[in-house]
Amino acid sequence: MASTTTTTSISVRLQIPGNLYKAEKKNNNVGLAISNCYYHSRNGALIKLKRRRFRAIASASKSPKSLDAINGKNLNGTYVVDKKSEILTDVSVDNSPLHAYLLGKFVEDRFVYRQTFIIRSYETGPDKTATMETLMNLLQETALNHVTCSGLAGDGFGATREMSIRKLIWVVTRIHIQVQRYSCWGDVVEIDTWVDAEGKNGMRRDWIIRDYHTREIITRATSIWVIMNRETRRLCKIPEQVRHEVAPFYFHRVAIAKEKNDSDKIDKLIDQTAQTIRTGLAPRWSDMDANQHVNNVKYIGWILESVPRNVLEEYYLTSMTLEYRRECRQSNLLESMTSPTSKVDEDSKSNCIKRMADMKYTHMLRMQDDKAEICIDYKVQ
Repeated sequence: MASTTTTTSISVRLQIPGNLYKAEKKNNNVGLAISNCYYHSRNGALIKLKRRRFRAIASASKSPKSLDAINGKNLNGTYVVDKKSEILTDVSVDNSPLHAYLLGKFVEDRFVYRQTFIIRSYETGPDKTATMETLMNLLQETALNHVTCSGLAGDGFGATREMSIRKLIWVVTRIHIQVQRYSCWGDVVEIDTWVDAEGKNGMRRDWIIRDYHTREIITRATSIWVIMNRETRRLCKIPEQVRHEVAPFYFHRVAIAKEKNDSDKIDKLIDQTAQTIRTGLAPRWSDMDANQHVNNVKYIGWILESVPRNVLEEYYLTSMTLEYRRECRQSNLLESMTSPTSKVDEDSKSNCIKRMADMKYTHMLRMQDDKAEICIDYKVQ
């Protein structure tokens, strides 16, 4: 049977006026108009042409010198440094397979999967450290790569072969994460992950994040996963065939000790108990994942929408527990609810040191139309 590969292509035409570089002396702003975007459908059919136009305003400043030619000339009024081009020579070719860099490795008799990451600039927040969403994304990436490298991956998003045959997917029901310190831009972190059984029909996945150079453990996390039918969207028991696939990878170790793990039930918020409610939160197409629902990491950003600005600026998130009650699709409108409480740290009591009290928040995301719960969160800042 012949197969057809389809791609999405976009053609962009730039319309630049002839006097683009003749900016007015009083206002050195240059306008760029971009239009005529051609979209092709994912199944190969041509979509009707759509015209989109926007303006990008760039600030122009005086050139440090007035030149007449490049390498002695002035190129469209833009100053160009008269400098010989540097030629890259003696480039060594590394024939190592690409996945050796993209993926990690197994350690501890192949029960633990380990991967390293560099914190990128776009993964940091206003305080120049990695955000909670960045940490959650790295945990998810490591988990998916664990399944892939183990040889279990089917055609689903982290699903095994037997799960793919039965149209089953993994869904997370609870995540608890504890952060000792947030990494900065350029830091290298090392993440270990492993799995174990959780009750009769669940699986637990744990992670620890270390500073790659100091070996300090800076984050611990644990989660519970269950199986859902991809078509009926209903939870189901783990089939014996799937259990036989994953059982050899079970590792009886916990990232967070039982007495330190937040296993208490999170109280439900209602309109009367919520201090802040943000409405009209709409999932975007980019918020969806391969399982055709909103990715669990996206909920964190919506939860923070109802946190007061001064709290976000003066505190940092040290612990968070998320309970996922139902999936969210792109057509849903959401509400974000927040109810804060405060406490004084025990150390500050014993040492009689006056300092800002830690803050505890309970959050809830719910459907805007029928008020059905989607995600409940409890965290300490």
